[in-house]
Amino acid sequence: MQVLQVQLEIRPDPTEVGRARRWARSRLAGLGIAADEPLAETLILLVSELVTNAVVHTGHAAVLRLSLPGATAAPPTDAGAPPTDGAVPPTDAAVPPEAPTAGTVRVEVADGSSRAPVPRCAGSDATGGRGLALVDCLADRWGWSPEGAGKSIWCELDRCTRPGQSAAVAYGSGLSAYEGVAFEAV
Repeated sequence: MQVLQVQLEIRPDPTEVGRARRWARSRLAGLGIAADEPLAETLILLVSELVTNAVVHTGHAAVLRLSLPGATAAPPTDAGAPPTDGAVPPTDAAVPPEAPTAGTVRVEVADGSSRAPVPRCAGSDATGGRGLALVDCLADRWGWSPEGAGKSIWCELDRCTRPGQSAAVAYGSGLSAYEGVAFEAV
């Protein structure tokens, strides 16, 4: 099965999170995954959380990568069009990714900070600090590794699975191994 890997360069600016979500939605739509499908909604939330962590906590530019299985043709690209917001144009390339297997969608954000994600406690009234706890609950797998002078944080969703009880934990019901602990990617 062919795997399509696409990437988007992200500036260290919180407004980039919305652009990353729109870009990811367009790539999923190009593969026939509708925006209202549970898989797409979960993937967009994961993109949002990982990109937010990169731009808010590192102060460095980042690269968002999506590895999408089952691609027979490249999704729509805007790489040839000049960016209207001063951003670096996205790059789409049919490159076999290193980790995902057939049927697995991988979201990866590489940034220039070498600091590892560290646990952070977020109080029940806190407005932030739950991003990686959400990633842990919604993704089938996630982790991080050094990449160049920085790091890469990734998560994977198996296309054949549906969000289950882990989503309920992420939204405040049920028990989690991360009860009372949140993560911050720095």
